Amino acid sequence: MKTLPDILTEKFSAAFEKAGYAADYGKCVVSNRPDLCEFQCNGSMAAAKAYKKAPIAIANEVVAALGDDGTLGKVEAVSPGFINIILSEKTLNSYLNEMAMSEKNGYEPKNVGKTAVIDYGGANVAKPLHVGHLRPAIIGESVKRILSFDGYKTIGDAHLGDWGTPIGLIFTEMQVRNPSLVYFDENYKGEYPEECPVTLKELEEIYPFASAKSKEDEEYRAKARQAVFELQNGRRGYRALWEKIMDISKQDLKKNYGSLNVSFELWYGESDADPYIMPMIEDMKKQGIARISEGALVVDVKEDSDNKEMPPCMLLKSDGAVGYDSTDLATIVQRMKDFSPNKIIYVVDKRQGLHFEQVFRTVRKAGIVGDDTELIFLGNGTMNGKDGKPFKTRDGGVLRLEALVKDVRDHVAEKMADRELSDEEKADISKKVGLAALKYGDLSNAATKDYIFDIDKFTSFEGNTGPYILYTMVRIKSILEKYSGVAGTDVKTIIEQASNGELKLSDIEGNDSEKKLKLQIAMFADSIMQASSELAPHKVCAYLFELSNFFNSFYHENKIVTEENEDRRKGFIALICLTLRLLEQGIDLLGIEAPEKM
Repeated sequence: MKTLPDILTEKFSAAFEKAGYAADYGKCVVSNRPDLCEFQCNGSMAAAKAYKKAPIAIANEVVAALGDDGTLGKVEAVSPGFINIILSEKTLNSYLNEMAMSEKNGYEPKNVGKTAVIDYGGANVAKPLHVGHLRPAIIGESVKRILSFDGYKTIGDAHLGDWGTPIGLIFTEMQVRNPSLVYFDENYKGEYPEECPVTLKELEEIYPFASAKSKEDEEYRAKARQAVFELQNGRRGYRALWEKIMDISKQDLKKNYGSLNVSFELWYGESDADPYIMPMIEDMKKQGIARISEGALVVDVKEDSDNKEMPPCMLLKSDGAVGYDSTDLATIVQRMKDFSPNKIIYVVDKRQGLHFEQVFRTVRKAGIVGDDTELIFLGNGTMNGKDGKPFKTRDGGVLRLEALVKDVRDHVAEKMADRELSDEEKADISKKVGLAALKYGDLSNAATKDYIFDIDKFTSFEGNTGPYILYTMVRIKSILEKYSGVAGTDVKTIIEQASNGELKLSDIEGNDSEKKLKLQIAMFADSIMQASSELAPHKVCAYLFELSNFFNSFYHENKIVTEENEDRRKGFIALICLTLRLLEQGIDLLGIEAPEKM
């Protein structure tokens, strides 16, 4: 299904041709002056230069060439050469009726058959998720959903930090505390116990203790590095212990990501890329692009056009150890081999920009990735406290993500305390509204920008917030419940009738609030197209906020259920059913769920 701007562009392109000008000048866009018109065509301004003619003269000729087929309610050329367009009620209603009956609300996926890998996890095993993991998780999940809606086969990868220094530190401290564990006995040949020798709670205490100790004790730090080396080189006991720790860590990570309505198709870690590292390095040596620099093996990635320093990408450290550069390079090797993706997107902290620029240039230089695959760094800003600094606990520590989710949920629960609802309903509402407040508060900001976390603002039922969007949806459901009593049928049937064309919008001309709501509905496809092409969930948020605003204005200015004209009343119901569908689709793209009541 074509968008309204595309439909108008075809019509005006034909008019330009008929008037003797190139069809390319017929492009139509949403008006930037909604007080004057709904759409506009500015091609006459550009055509004037090419044809050496006054733009207003060209605009008048094009308007005359349009003819009157009922598509346009009003069209006029205005000085110095703009063409202002207002759609007819019939055209707009026909378009919305077609949207209501289409599978994706009038949106035609642009990327069917393509594959996108989205890396948006990055959690370290044996460590709890903290607020720093929030933005990559929910931005990445939304980007994945938007691309999937646009036709991509999407593969979300948690890309766990399971193979580096943290594990070495944990092993070292566990051995100090319990040296008799069979995992540390190199001569042990038997089966290892089924139970993990340490609990998740114990791990959460062990790692920060070991990390702090390693900063003061060089011998201890060296033991941790050696443990990582032996783990990566297949020491049997270390591998067995690592697998036990991985199992309990993944269970906890899945639970916590699940509480955010975030999921992954792959739960790969850095370890999964390990088999690809040495063959990749050998290939780069053969190509002659790897060289020794101060004992380390590197690839030069600096280009003549660089204005800033661009260090080489390090394949091997001077001691022969593998670092993050090689792990991320090998991960791309693995992804290209397994999926041949059209896009690989990294949703990570924007401060890692230099690292990923080095990695991207290296895989291009080595021929690992061709020109037909996009490598995209979607660096996210930080969530800050009211002091403008990265969000912390009251005592200055790093806040656990689980605690943040609970704080927001409890804040919503306090607001719901006086509602006449069952405890079960209140719990469900607090959970869904709290998550909507947290996620929408984040996603409504451009991914690259920092923002202030304001729990009072985010949980407000007014303004540009998640609860406001959900409240609008609940209001529509309430109206449909009232109408079901009048119509003598259930809400589900009413919604089905609106989707199969039994309920249609009325061609009776309405007031300004009705027209504005219809026009906002019609812009759904354009908004999704932008969100997909720009990897911008905040575009979806902006659309939903405007849609909610226009609906609420419409609601306050029109009698819906009590409208006396039956045709007009049914048209209202068809209109709000479509509004609800778009809101439901939009929040799903954000990874948000709506309660039935609020």
